[in-house]
This record gives sequence, C-alpha cells and structure tokens, in this order.
Amino acid sequence: MPFIKKFTFVICLFMAVMVSYTGASAQTIRLAIAHSDSLRATLRTIKGIKSHIKSYQEDVEFHEFLLDTESPRFQDKIDDIRKLDPRLILTVGTAATKIMTDNIKDKPIVFSAVLNPETSGFVASLEFPGGNITGSSLDIPPDIQFKYFKNVIKGLKKIGVLYSNETANLIAPARRLAASMGLELYAARISSEKDIPVALDSLNPIVDGFWSVADGRIYSPRSTRFILLNTLRHAKPFMGFSPNLVESGALFGLSYDYKDIGRQAGKIAVQVLSGRPPATIPVAVPGIIWFHYNENTARHINIEIPDDLAAVAKEVYQ
Repeated sequence: MPFIKKFTFVICLFMAVMVSYTGASAQTIRLAIAHSDSLRATLRTIKGIKSHIKSYQEDVEFHEFLLDTESPRFQDKIDDIRKLDPRLILTVGTAATKIMTDNIKDKPIVFSAVLNPETSGFVASLEFPGGNITGSSLDIPPDIQFKYFKNVIKGLKKIGVLYSNETANLIAPARRLAASMGLELYAARISSEKDIPVALDSLNPIVDGFWSVADGRIYSPRSTRFILLNTLRHAKPFMGFSPNLVESGALFGLSYDYKDIGRQAGKIAVQVLSGRPPATIPVAVPGIIWFHYNENTARHINIEIPDDLAAVAKEVYQ
C-alpha cells in the first residue's frame, strides 16, 4: 500500500510539472524583428531592442527576418511572419517598415531607425501616431539642433534652409521653434536641382548660416557637392544632417547612438505588450546625441569650435 501511495504521489507530481511547463510555454511571447540589411547600425539597433525588452519581459522569443526584396524567397518571409503570429512586429529602418505596413495590417508595429516617420507616411503625427504603429525615429528635434547651432556660432540670428515637397511639413514647426529661440528661419523651396544655385544666391546675403534637413530630392551627390562648395566660398557655416555631410565639408552636425534608438523602440514595445494601443504612444526621438565637426572647414571659414563641444566631439574630420 505505501508503494501505491508513493507511486501515485510521483505521478501527480510529474503531471503538475508537465502542466506547469506547458503553461509556461503557452505564455511565451513571440516577437518578430524585420530588417532589410545587416549593417552595423541595424545590428546595434536590434541589440538595443532585445536588451530592453528582455529586462522587462523574460518569457519572450525573438524571431528575426531579413527582408530582401530581390530575393526569390521575399514573399515566403512575409508568409513566415504571418504564420509565426507574433504579438507585435518590430521593424528596423524605413525599408523594412514600409514592407511591413504594406503587407501586414492586423498586428501592432513598432518601428526604429526611421527618418521623418511623419513625412514617410507611417504616422499621422509624432505626438498622436494613429493606426497600429509607432516607434523611435532618427529625427533630432529642431530646437536641439538650433541650440547647438547657437552654441557654435555666437551671435547667430538668421538661418537659411533648403526644402522640397518631401520635407515641406517640417518647415513651419521649425520656424516657430526658431522664433521662440530668437532666430529667424529663411526657407527656400526647391522643385528641382536647377533651383539650388538661385536659392543659395538669394539666401547668402541674408543668413548667418545654413541648417539642413534630410531631403532626398535636394541632396544628391552632385548637388551636395555644389551646396558645400557654395557655402565654403561664402564662408557660411553649414550644419549637416549626418556625419557623412560633415566629413564631406559641412562645419558640424549631430548624430545618435543606434543602440539607444533600439532601446527607445524596446520601451515602446513593452508598453504595447502591456496593453497600450500604439496609436496613443508618441514617437520617440534620440536620447543620446553626438557632436561631429570638420576642422578643415572651421579653419577655412575662420570659425572656432567652442572648447566644451570640441572636448566631447564624437568625430573630428580633417
């Protein structure tokens, strides 16, 4: 009889463990991470996403999907994401975000490393994204950019900027922010590259320097060279929208930490997993900002970079 009791106890214990294990497995949260390349910036973003979510959610599985539109298996990858049935989809980069928003409509999407998500049409606004999507952008707010500009150029009052239809919605808010900081923003609309020389000729006599926005319709390799040479010739400080522009000849620019961008997306993902609708979560902006400057350009236009900024510069191009 004792043997029967002992045997029964062992069986019950085994069944309890199995039920517990099955229950835990059933609760595992599956998340899809979609990206379109394996660049270092992308991998750092993914690392940031995973590290933050894991610190808040232990029972989670990450399934990564490299989306190559040229691959014959591209559509299969989309189908694989659907079959996975993830709780939410995390995207890295504009291309992957576009693919996911075009193909999957019934899952919450948290994007990361996207430039101008409002202009790209992913969200209705940065404050109120709407729909099933929100995320972390690469856009450093204009007021922060202007603050750096004023620190670099003492006595800065008037700033010029070129824009096209692609970035037109950025200008009015930037102009208001500039005004609140005692600055005037003079904006010239560009319809084609042919407009650039005339626009620069009209702005050069007026402005103390040039701010730039990431606009693919303006900054082609050829037009970028022309703009940089023009601003150098007129000794106008030019704030580049990327480190590449600074390396090419812009006076200075700001950049971000991609792992931090990923962590920002991870924070939003945790909120979505806890039940908050993506539509109500504002788009996050970079939390870590790095300063870059071009020493040759500074010397050429007789600008001295403030010691406090030079001391913390991420890159100094020569």
